[in-house]
Order: sequence, then C-alpha cells, then structure tokens
Amino acid sequence: MKLFLGVDGGQSGTKAVIGDETGLILGTGEAGPCNHAAAGEGRAKLERAIRGSVGEACAQAALDPEVVEFEAACFGMSGGPEDKREILAAILRVHHVVVTNDAVIALTGATATGEGIITIAGTGSIAFGRNREGRTARAGGWGYIFGDEGSGFDIVRRAVRASLRMEEGWGPATRLREVLLEATHSHDANHMLHRFYSDEWPRSRVARLAPLIERLALESDAAAMEIIQSAAQELAMLAGAVRQQLWVCGGAIQVAYIGGVFESGPLLERFRLLVELAEGVRCGPPRYGPAEGALLEAYRAAGLSVSDVHNAIG
Repeated sequence: MKLFLGVDGGQSGTKAVIGDETGLILGTGEAGPCNHAAAGEGRAKLERAIRGSVGEACAQAALDPEVVEFEAACFGMSGGPEDKREILAAILRVHHVVVTNDAVIALTGATATGEGIITIAGTGSIAFGRNREGRTARAGGWGYIFGDEGSGFDIVRRAVRASLRMEEGWGPATRLREVLLEATHSHDANHMLHRFYSDEWPRSRVARLAPLIERLALESDAAAMEIIQSAAQELAMLAGAVRQQLWVCGGAIQVAYIGGVFESGPLLERFRLLVELAEGVRCGPPRYGPAEGALLEAYRAAGLSVSDVHNAIG
C-alpha cells in the first residue's frame, strides 16, 4: 500500500494527514507552529513540529514513524517554502516532495479542484487564487509589519491603538481599554503595550484576543464595531484584488474563507455580503481543511487523480 502525506504548517500550529492511494485518511496528528526555519531555535521548532505531527498521525494509522515511507508528501508552510525544503527532505522518507505555501493548500482543500479564491484570516491574512488556465495570483500576506490586513493580530492591534488614544485623551471612549487590560492583567494601556512587545506575548497569542473585540462589537461598542467592519472590508478587498487579476472577463467564481477570524458572525456576514457584490461570485465555507488540501496536492505530485478524501477515523 502506497502512503501519502499532507502537512499544514502555520503560525498557530501544524497538522499532518496520512492517506492511502484511494483517498482514505488513515491518521492525523497535530503539533506546534513551524512558520520560520532560521538557524537555531527556528529550525529546531520546525523539526519538532513536523516530527510531532507526523508521529502522531503515524500512531493513529498504526505505522512506525521511524521506518514509514511516503510515495509523495506536500508541505504547505506559512512564511514561505524557500528555507524549509532541505530540512523537510531530511526528516522523512519521501519519494516526491512538494513544498509550497499555506495559501496553495488552503485553496486546494477549499474547492478540491484547486480553482477559485481562498481568503485566509488567522494570526495573519492573505488571499490566493487559481483560475481554470492554472494562473495564480495573491493579495496580502506580507506579514504583521507591512500587511496582514483584517487578521486576528491586526484586529487586536487596532483595538490597542483605540485604547491608547482613549487613555491619552485624543480618541473616543470605548470599553476596549478595560477589556484588554483585564485580559492581559495590565494596570494601564502603556503597561499592556509593553507586554505585547515581550516574548511572553507572541503574535499568535495576541491574535487570540480578537474574539474580545467581536464581543464588544455585538454589545454596540462603536470603536469595536468599526474595527470588525473594517477588517471584513479589507479581507473582501484582498479577495477582490485576486479576482481582478485572474478573472478579467468575469464568470462564475467560488470564494472560500478559512481561519479563526471568520468565526466572528458579524465579520463573516459583512465579508460575504461584500464579496458577493461582484457578479458571478459565490462565497462559502471550505470543502476540506488545508491539511487535506496538502494531501490532495501530494496525490497530484504522484500523478494520481484523487479529487476527494474520506476519513477512516471514527
């Protein structure tokens, strides 16, 4: 029996999926984040995440991770694939290795055909698309300094800015300040800000505070409502930018969304409304997750036309 591996390696965690040649998922496993592979700790973190997630998937599939061989494996990596290929090839026994970015596998999982647009909004954000001719395009995904519009980190960053402006007297009143201070155990906004600059609060942890802003938006806090609505608009603009690059003449286009930010009901509703303003565009949830999308890409790398996956796990 030939085995195939799909891995989704992101800023928040790593998921591995093992399947056979029919598309049957035999095992899944999860581990910590592996978005950077710079010398030292970054490389060690990547190796731990891959070994941990694949090892857990092997255990579930009753396979020995020390001897198992994969016909093909696809790794979709946040932060880009360039610095990871050599490391990944050395960790596992794989005949065909594909290393790409997380947006590619998210799109493949979302539509199964790999055509359409996927908008990802978790710790960071990006929109990625592929048309029928195989051309691809992206918008966003440039990191927390120059991009990641509408992401969880961006939502919290905007909330912190609103809190600082209120505390300094040049911004409107908002409950964002008290809620964020309580969540971070800070005595004022300046103290909170310095916490966010420390190693104790990596970007993924900061991004996990985004649901607090949604809660206040639902309670009609004007500043929080504006932040959520603005995030939805910017994510819709990312999807629209990809659409304009790939579908000049219009036509039916499937847009999917994925990531923790879209768990916000008001944000998702606004996003879908804005995206579907374009003629022929339909917006909905993904068919499969990114790890399953990576598994489908592994099948394609081996020349197999497997368009569906099904779970053997009860």
